[in-house]
Amino acid sequence: MVVQDGLTPRKDETRGKSSPPRLTPARQRQKVKQQPSELASLIKRKAKDLKIRQTDRRWAAEVVNDFRENLLRFLRSCTDQPLFQSADFLTTGSYFEKVKIHSPDEFDMMLKLQVPNRLTMTELDGGLFYRIDLIRTTRTHIQAFLLENQRTLSSSKVLNETYRLVRKFLKNYKVPDECCRWEVNRKNPYCPAVTLSLCRTDKNSDELISVDVVPSLEVQGWPVPVRNGPDVENWLGKKVRQEIRGLPCYFVPKRLKGRNLSEDAKESWRISFSHIEKKMITSHGNKKTCCESNATKCCRKQCLKLLKSLIEGLKQRFPKELEDLCSYHGKTVFLHTLSSRFEDSMWACELLPSCFLQLVSALEDHARRGVLPHFFVPECNLFSPAIFPRRALAFLVNALEEQQREGLPLLKHPLPVARLRPETISAEVFTEDDDQSAAVSSAVMTQLVLLFAMVLFGLSFLIQSM
Repeated sequence: MVVQDGLTPRKDETRGKSSPPRLTPARQRQKVKQQPSELASLIKRKAKDLKIRQTDRRWAAEVVNDFRENLLRFLRSCTDQPLFQSADFLTTGSYFEKVKIHSPDEFDMMLKLQVPNRLTMTELDGGLFYRIDLIRTTRTHIQAFLLENQRTLSSSKVLNETYRLVRKFLKNYKVPDECCRWEVNRKNPYCPAVTLSLCRTDKNSDELISVDVVPSLEVQGWPVPVRNGPDVENWLGKKVRQEIRGLPCYFVPKRLKGRNLSEDAKESWRISFSHIEKKMITSHGNKKTCCESNATKCCRKQCLKLLKSLIEGLKQRFPKELEDLCSYHGKTVFLHTLSSRFEDSMWACELLPSCFLQLVSALEDHARRGVLPHFFVPECNLFSPAIFPRRALAFLVNALEEQQREGLPLLKHPLPVARLRPETISAEVFTEDDDQSAAVSSAVMTQLVLLFAMVLFGLSFLIQSM
């Protein structure tokens, strides 16, 4: 029997059909266990490799900022849809939390839409999805996005209008880099965003940058299931918890998954805490000065980057088996761990290897128990069978066990990351080999010039002698 990538093909004894691959048991492996010092060095080295190149960051920021500013200018001057004229952007996601890995190729932008303050939010599931109704009928700009009852806000109407406006904007918009263009991706029925891809003008070009424009409703006052706010008193303090509870919450147009959905479920809104997650990850220390310019540094963000890299590697290696796994599962484990291990001294930079391994163990423990409470909505279990199938959860447990047993091989052999602008080369990316090659080329050119001069001199001498 042939074993590839640590997986053993097997057959269903009753039906004689091939079943999905499974991880190879430890006793069948012949690898030597990695020493703790080697594993620590690997983790530290990997953490450095995950940093984004400054040249890529600068170019991506220029392109994305130009797109955002021009789109906002277009919306504010668009008279055919007044609701979007007062819109504004809220930057969220891993890039703006400064925990993006490999390259700056994904950006999230929440497009804030102003709605009446007096709303009714009816819970549709465990506290993540809601139906949103106006308390009173209105003749304001929001009226165009109400259902027939003139009370319920339609998530599908808002998302469809965002698609229409973005497509209209792109007809006359030009990317600062003339070699690139923006394309609107095909609509996903369960995605709350208008997703755009930046590609080169060449046909069949690969995606360079992906941007999600997410329309969202800004609402003052949190729904009852989440009104207490996250449990961060020991970590960030009571004052910060009160500040968080005083912030507005946002609802994005995402529908519940499933068949035979009710009309309410088809027009559902999902509550979003991405702006608060950004605040917590940015100001992450138990002491307010953690990681400031002249203050003591910690390894919290490095640990999250490493966990995101491991999850990404697992999904690339087992795309079918771990289809339901995403980086938000890792982020949720990270936030729970910060809440329980809140002392800054527990996250000292020299403790990076052990802190990261504790995060991996925490993810494995949550998966083994099948319980991962949403950090802001504890009643919602992100590892419940309805969201994350039990078979996939068992596979995740075995995969994490294998990674820890084998010395995190997915951190050793990552997939190559392409440079965003391969044609752009700055002095800071030259290596010693490049300098040597340049010196050799210069010497060869000098010799060719001298040889050519000697030939010309010889020819002129022969002509004169004749």
